[in-house]
Amino acid sequence: MSTTNNQQDHIFEDNYKENGDLAQEALEKEEIESFREHFLDLHPYDQMMFFIEQPTKQRHHVYSYLSPEEFAEIMIHIDINETKTYFIEMNIHFAAMVLAEMPVDDAVDILNEMTKEEVASFLSLMDHQAANEIKKLLHYEEKTAGGIMTTEYVHLYEKQTVKEAMRSLKKQALDAETIYYLYVLNQDKQLVGILSLRELIVAEENLLLNEVMGENIVSVSVARNQKEVAQMMMDYDFLALPVVDFKNHLLGIITVDDILDVVEEEAHEDYSKLAAMSDTDIPDDTVIDSAKKRLPWLIILLFLGMLTANLIGFFENTLEQIAILAVFIPLIAGMAGNSGTQALAVAVRGIATGTYGNQGWLKMLAREAGTGLITGAVCGGIITIVIYTWKGDIYLGILVGISIFASLFVATLAGTLVPMLMEKMKIDPAVASGPFITTINDIISILIYFGMATTFVSYLV
Repeated sequence: MSTTNNQQDHIFEDNYKENGDLAQEALEKEEIESFREHFLDLHPYDQMMFFIEQPTKQRHHVYSYLSPEEFAEIMIHIDINETKTYFIEMNIHFAAMVLAEMPVDDAVDILNEMTKEEVASFLSLMDHQAANEIKKLLHYEEKTAGGIMTTEYVHLYEKQTVKEAMRSLKKQALDAETIYYLYVLNQDKQLVGILSLRELIVAEENLLLNEVMGENIVSVSVARNQKEVAQMMMDYDFLALPVVDFKNHLLGIITVDDILDVVEEEAHEDYSKLAAMSDTDIPDDTVIDSAKKRLPWLIILLFLGMLTANLIGFFENTLEQIAILAVFIPLIAGMAGNSGTQALAVAVRGIATGTYGNQGWLKMLAREAGTGLITGAVCGGIITIVIYTWKGDIYLGILVGISIFASLFVATLAGTLVPMLMEKMKIDPAVASGPFITTINDIISILIYFGMATTFVSYLV
């Protein structure tokens, strides 16, 4: 089996390379038919990779060689942050037709990256029906169920027979984003049932849909946060999820490919916050834009760092008496920062995945406290032995060892408690960023270290 799979992989790679090379050659020679033949043999994702690697001049050829429908397949795979660049450089009429050919939710995502004037221009040039579908979704807030749903789904009615439903399905399937789930409405267009394509196919033709549909429906409000929607779809292993208003009217569906985009987007945001940036840098950002995104947190951390420096200055007399204490400052502060960041990562992940409920938080806190005690004791014991062997001073070794033990324990608790408290206060826990926790733990570890050194200075002099 493994050998067969490897052979298939090689065949696929060879086919991709051959068609890609031939398409590139045809594009450079401006041979339209040859380019289309080899380019359209590629998978849409490979077409996208081929396209974005082209210089501007060659991209303009691609625009003219492909139909709006063909190019829409490429745009679906391009990162949302980069799409505006390509739409701006296209002919505006061609760009409008491409948007009209894309799934409605994807088109809305792209338009949300543009100015109101640009959006108005594209909508005015689109097919009337496509423009109206897009307008329906544009007024929903971003990062909500309404903002990521699509209106291209299959809906049936409870009083239809299975045979009538099959005919209706065939008419709607061409434009639907997915047909795995079929949504059943009553005469008021409220969602009353759901059935899978398999259930419809195997059902008796003369049965009514309300006799074969499932009535245990899981749906989400149109205003539900996209992160909560993503968690729900992962929990239930859904391929699609219906979106309803407060009167249970079906407004749209959210498909699994949209949720994958949400998960990626949320991961990028959390990564940015954990790195102490207001937003992730994107390729089109200028130097000034990148600096603006990074400076706010860096300035905050700068002042926190000055607080750490002032703390060290407060213990100046202790340092003058025992200069060697300065050698171990980076060690203690660094270990505390590392331990706090590890605990932070566990806590933020637990919050993001919904792993911990009300009782789960206490369990996690107890576990992290135990972890901090064990790691602190082991690291403290090791450093005590190392310093005694190196410097021959058992009191210095014990001081640094106990400081490491206490700092790791407190830092682990801080890394767990801070995001938990932020979650309770309805603040995104990811803003308890790695650099922020590290700096806070620097302050705590310096206080512990020099506080103990000052208290027991007589043993060290």
